[in-house]
Amino acid sequence: MIAVAILMLIVPAAGALLSVVLKRHARPAAVAVATITTGLTAWLVLSTFRAPYTRMLGDLPWLRGFVDEPIFGIFADPLTCLMLLVVVPIGLLTVLYSTAYLTNKNRDHPVGSEQYGRYYFWLLLFITSMVGMAVSPNFLQFFVFWELTTLCSWALISFHQDPRSLRAGFKALLMTSIGSAFFLVAILIIFVRTNSFDFSALSRLPDGLRTAVLLFLLIAAWAKAAQVPLQTWLPDAMEAPTPISAYLHAAAMVKAGVYLMARTVGSGWGIPPKIALLMGMMALVTIFVALSFYFVQDDLKRLLAYSTIAHLGYVMLGIAIGGLGSILGFRGGVLHIICHGYSKATLFFCAGTIAYLTGTRSIAGLRGLGRNMPLTATAFFIGLLSATGVPPLACFWSKLMILSGAMRLAGSIGPFILVLILCETLISFGWMLYVGQKIFFGAPVAAAQASPNVPWAMNATLIVLMIGCVAAPFVGMPLVQLMGK
Repeated sequence: MIAVAILMLIVPAAGALLSVVLKRHARPAAVAVATITTGLTAWLVLSTFRAPYTRMLGDLPWLRGFVDEPIFGIFADPLTCLMLLVVVPIGLLTVLYSTAYLTNKNRDHPVGSEQYGRYYFWLLLFITSMVGMAVSPNFLQFFVFWELTTLCSWALISFHQDPRSLRAGFKALLMTSIGSAFFLVAILIIFVRTNSFDFSALSRLPDGLRTAVLLFLLIAAWAKAAQVPLQTWLPDAMEAPTPISAYLHAAAMVKAGVYLMARTVGSGWGIPPKIALLMGMMALVTIFVALSFYFVQDDLKRLLAYSTIAHLGYVMLGIAIGGLGSILGFRGGVLHIICHGYSKATLFFCAGTIAYLTGTRSIAGLRGLGRNMPLTATAFFIGLLSATGVPPLACFWSKLMILSGAMRLAGSIGPFILVLILCETLISFGWMLYVGQKIFFGAPVAAAQASPNVPWAMNATLIVLMIGCVAAPFVGMPLVQLMGK
């Protein structure tokens, strides 16, 4: 089992280095590496199901005598497994989709083969960093891979190297680094007071100091997960190639922020109610701030970016409800990670297919695409219905658990959350349906007359993701039911 976990880190990292060597011929190697890593992930998940696994591998020589236990190792529990089932399969689909998207036939952003090596290096390193973060047994190893995701996202957001993408990449790097600074301070406080980097070391801090550390961790999560007031970098990050946008939103980077809070809150010893209330309040604020930007977006990818900000607010809300004592709400928030992941990946890859064929992402400039792109239209509406919580698709089940968990809280807070979330869901559903209808129905505009020859890799990716919009809760539910026991 330890060999499988180590290979999950080594294989994509080696593939990243191989991409640099192969350069123009990096694509088949990247697909092979991502496929092998996905198989290893499935093996690890099946092996550790119902049996959490920890294996420490080593430490830092200069910290011997100061730290009570080894620092680096592998940790796998149900939360780890759920995160890996988002990070790695969607990573494989991103690599597969990119083989068709990253060509000179792309009408939105033609890409020459001389850029393949750089692209697949950073993408495979991105997958490596997310895997490393998911299996981290303590805060220090978590932070190392956390920072690596920041570096990868900066490089990939800036991939096209024009002024807009360079500016967007720098903004993402700067704003997420603010959160990283708070994360580092929290780790230093934990280490100085407990001589440990372990997640459980939080419980050994005095109450006042523990509250401060949790607040620092929450700020770090807000920055990484693009939550108010640190959300503005994510819509600008849509300058990245669309497969990267899909991975960034569905499985990587922003999911690192919510994973940090899920790991912290789900450690079993609880958090102060005032921190949980702050987390829940800011999650609700984020959801409605993001919703308010839906109506002024003409760029389809930016619209989906604001939708992601709102959905990450749902995850944070569920975790906060768990922090207030409702384990059902916590399970719903964690389940939303995988349900939203496959739903949002579907929508982003549809947006990528549209831009690939038409050369535009402008909602106003698109109409009648459904006639030439029936599979893309079907996938878009399935992703849309799944993301907005229409039964029996994925996000319905996670939202149901979050709201049910909220209703189990004492006092009026549960009904208050229920009313707000139902209002947001109805508005979001109505607007997204309007956008989908505008793009795919009606009399075709000039852009809709593009060749309907969608590459097979794009179609295959959409078919798998449509299945994921149905299957995600069935895969995630057995894992979340093991949490909090």
